[in-house]
Parts: sequence; structure tokens; C-alpha cells
Amino acid sequence: MLDKKEMERRAQAKMTELGLMTIQNISQAVESLSGGQRQGVAVARSALFGSKVVIMDEPTAALGVKESRRVLNLIKEVRDRGLPIILISHNMPHVFEVADRIHIHRLGKRAAIVTPQSHSMSDAVAIMTGAMDVKTSNEAA
Repeated sequence: MLDKKEMERRAQAKMTELGLMTIQNISQAVESLSGGQRQGVAVARSALFGSKVVIMDEPTAALGVKESRRVLNLIKEVRDRGLPIILISHNMPHVFEVADRIHIHRLGKRAAIVTPQSHSMSDAVAIMTGAMDVKTSNEAA
């Protein structure tokens, strides 16, 4: 038997803890939520079920500016609570805003690992496109 009241209570508590209570009714279908709210539900589920890591693949790709901001704030909040997040994205401003470490891939292989402190967005794009030699990039770090 499912304890639906307890399930709703825990879901409500986790959504509130993550600052996601823009959802009017905790029981409403996820398909009726906005893109940002859906991303929030996915992260809350991961956090609630004791995941050791959250993987987000292009979480802001189909979102507007406001919803993208909410998702980025959620990523920061979850990261600050100690839950690691792997963010897969081509949106360099978003990556540089939230990342501690950036793995850059080119032609299916990791080309470099950089940090927002050691490399600029232009450096990251240059490495990604092959315009910057990885050895030159690592010397700049």
C-alpha cells in the first residue's frame, strides 16, 4: 500500500527546501508544469531518493530567460547543499556561471579539463573547436 499523504508531505517538504514552491498543487501532473518546473521536479526527485549525483543534459535548452535563471539558481542551490551535479551543455555562459570544473570534449574525446578561474569562455570554445592547442591551454592555467 502506498501512503499517499506521506508521499505528498515529503514531496512538498523537498520542493519547499529547494525553493520550488511555484507549483500550485503538489499532486498536479508533471506534464502540466512549465519547463523550469519540470526540471525542478526532476532535481527534487533525485535529491529525495538519495541520489549521489544529478546528471542534467541541456536543462535550459528549451527554456526562456526567466525559467533558465530558475534552473541555474536551483543547480547552484543543490550544489551548495553538497549534491554533485554533472551539467551537459553547450551554453558557455551557463556553464561558466555554475561550474567548478569543466570537461571539454572534442571529436568524442576529452580535450581538456579547465576551471572558470583558469580559462575564459573564449578559451573553452577555442579548445572545443580545435582553434587552441590543449598544451597551450594548459600552460595558460
